[in-house]
Amino acid sequence: MSNDKRLVYSTESGQLDKAMNNKQQRRKKVASSSKATITNPAKQGVRIRRESKGRGGKTVSIIDGLPLDAPALKTLMKKMKGALGTGGAVKNGSLEIQGEHREKLLLLLEKEGFKAKISGG
Repeated sequence: MSNDKRLVYSTESGQLDKAMNNKQQRRKKVASSSKATITNPAKQGVRIRRESKGRGGKTVSIIDGLPLDAPALKTLMKKMKGALGTGGAVKNGSLEIQGEHREKLLLLLEKEGFKAKISGG
């Protein structure tokens, strides 16, 4: 027998090999999911999409890819909410506005100087 043995099972904690692999996989998933959806906004521009999954059937318009910092996103969100008369929030660097307002948002973003596109169906 050689001295390079590794413990793979213990009666106290079960299989150690699988537990370590599961932890590493979870860390990779969390790290990859925290990234922004648009990696290069200079190439792809600003996208406006509609989402309703996981929201109890309620529709939300999401604006991704804005090249702004957090305070500028908050002021832009306030302008958008005021113009549309709806609620919304800034989450993970994107703007979430309640309701189906993609066409109106496109016009508002063009007035603010952003080149935007509607994505999705």
